[in-house]
Amino acid sequence: MNPQILLDLKKFYPELALSVALLCVVIGDLAFPRFHKKTTFLIAALGLALAFLASLPLFQEPSGTLFFGVLALDPAAVFFKCFLILTSFLILLATPGSVELGQRRLGEFYSLLLGVTLGLLLLAASEDMLMLYLSLEMVSIGSYIMVGYLKNDRQSNEAALKYLLFGAVSSGCMLYGFTLFYGLTGTTKLMGMREVLASGGAAGDNAVMLLIASTAVLAGFGFKTAAVPFHFWCPDVYTGAPTPVTAFLSVAPKAAGFAILVRFFFTGLALPSAHTGSWTPLSSIDWRLLILVLSILTMTLGNIAALRQENMKRLLAYSSIAHAGYILMGVVVLTSQGIQSILIYLITYLFMNLGAFLVVIEIYNRTGSFDLKDYRGLYRRSPFLSISMTIFMLSLMGIPPLAGFFGKLYVFGAAVNANLAWFAVVGALNSVIAVYYYARVIKTMIIEAQEDMTRIATPWAGLILVWFMLLPTVGLMLFWSQIQQLTLASMKLFLGN
Repeated sequence: MNPQILLDLKKFYPELALSVALLCVVIGDLAFPRFHKKTTFLIAALGLALAFLASLPLFQEPSGTLFFGVLALDPAAVFFKCFLILTSFLILLATPGSVELGQRRLGEFYSLLLGVTLGLLLLAASEDMLMLYLSLEMVSIGSYIMVGYLKNDRQSNEAALKYLLFGAVSSGCMLYGFTLFYGLTGTTKLMGMREVLASGGAAGDNAVMLLIASTAVLAGFGFKTAAVPFHFWCPDVYTGAPTPVTAFLSVAPKAAGFAILVRFFFTGLALPSAHTGSWTPLSSIDWRLLILVLSILTMTLGNIAALRQENMKRLLAYSSIAHAGYILMGVVVLTSQGIQSILIYLITYLFMNLGAFLVVIEIYNRTGSFDLKDYRGLYRRSPFLSISMTIFMLSLMGIPPLAGFFGKLYVFGAAVNANLAWFAVVGALNSVIAVYYYARVIKTMIIEAQEDMTRIATPWAGLILVWFMLLPTVGLMLFWSQIQQLTLASMKLFLGN
């Protein structure tokens, strides 16, 4: 075996831990039929915990690549490893307490969760188009099965079928874009592709083809991030999937999608400018304008469509679409501040969005409904859940001093500093629109009356999880200097920059 591969394997411990845990979950599910729930849960939790701990020392490793350049090992890749593993761990903790999944055999679900997490780690670090495509398919196939996990539920089956059909089309479109890039540049490596394009080897008469290839690839990334007009699957899939799966899809694949979108376009289709911390698009490809239009459409349509939603999962689905539009603003500005704003926004989004879904799970467990009308009078039935949901809604609005305010502040600030103040104004106006539907949820819970005053009791495991989301949402500003340092170190995305 090549000695370099052995050296690379020592830096591949997080992925190896997830792979071993996946196999052990499958074996444990078969070997201990009487105790399969506890056994598989403990194995999956241990695997994710070990993978997270194995990721931390990688921050100290010098930037480079693994396995002959197909995977990046840099601060950004390690940041997303930790982020994605933490997200999966929180979803794992929420799964047994969900009525939708709690009564089913969960060994297969845990193995799917570990497999998709492994694919997400590979996707976020991909430096080669072949690796990017394979890891994306690994994530997609596992996600389709997770969405349709309630095999006797018609809505879950329909959601999985829609997800599969949209995913197949977007995957094929992206693969077509990859083939065009390979044909034009003769390489599948992102850094190699940039070198060829920068030297003019694929410019001139091929400018139109480069634009088509960029648009096709952007369609694939747009599907993963639920950006308009590639979002049509999102509301139906979020509504039909089991709620823990919906919560997972709203954060983890979206974060990995942004990670690879930034890595692909900044590494492959942009050049570091003379000013440190900024990039210039390759002259023959105006992909920055494409993403700018995508961002405006995404935040606007997501917010407007959410105004009339009566189902909480569907409302949060359109909310997540709008937030994808805000995050895309950080890509458009092409500066290190823009990249840092993406990382900060994702950190704040993780806690406030997962927190909102956890409250939805707890309410569904007691009422059996996702309809907003059944949230009437929730304050009198469960003061803790209603206050928690109010805090999460206010944070999603961007109300200071909650975490969501700082996420939007950094994204809008990056746009202003890049001489795109009008773009920041568009984002701010969309935030004003969003206040209506978030405030509507708060009004329904606290002001509107409900004849049924049956108390909603929350189990201790659910209380702990909601508190775990509440504390960062409320108190993230107390650790803001550490978050700034972490994101500042993690935004060093590209070798040689």
